[in-house]
Amino acid sequence: MAKGKNRPAAEVNSGSMADIAFLLLIFFLVTTTIANDKGIAMLLPPKPDPNEPPPEVTKNDRNIFKIQANSLDLLLVEDEPLKDVGMLKDMIKDFVLNFRKPSIEGKELYNSLPATLRSHVQSKGKKENSSDEPGEAVVSFKADRGTSYELYIRVLDEINAAYNEIYGQRVGITAEEFLQLDKSDPQQNEMYQRARKGIPRAISIAEPNKIGG
Repeated sequence: MAKGKNRPAAEVNSGSMADIAFLLLIFFLVTTTIANDKGIAMLLPPKPDPNEPPPEVTKNDRNIFKIQANSLDLLLVEDEPLKDVGMLKDMIKDFVLNFRKPSIEGKELYNSLPATLRSHVQSKGKKENSSDEPGEAVVSFKADRGTSYELYIRVLDEINAAYNEIYGQRVGITAEEFLQLDKSDPQQNEMYQRARKGIPRAISIAEPNKIGG
């Protein structure tokens, strides 16, 4: 009989493999960064009470700048089709600074504006079918549930860009510089508050329609 003919085959000791796999699992769990979708930072209104009647809307229609987006990403602005989203910023700026029929506070606000903004009002404002004054102006945006995320964000960016440009121009800085103001600094906070005084960022986000609306 040949030597070692009936010797059992050598086996690989796999007893420690489970320990190694467990350690690798812990390593990847500790070192892997999981990306979180932050979404849009917006303060949403509370859910309406079904037992309470809906609030009465007292805003005159001309004080509401209406933007609608459907499931095909087509825009309707003030009941008119709009192909170029980039035109929204200037349209909203003209709407907010219209001063069609200002109140006493509205007239005081107009007189407090720098010459550049007063000139803007004189050249592009005081339209009969537009807002009475900045304190009354509301920008309403309503999307379809099928509206793309890209268009939704772009429209919101244009709306906010219009307000930021007004605020910055009011205190003699750019919109980018306005956004960088440090409100924890008393001097910069004073500039921030002065820029916004009497011109609220009034943006209404309506509940989306169903797909195809």
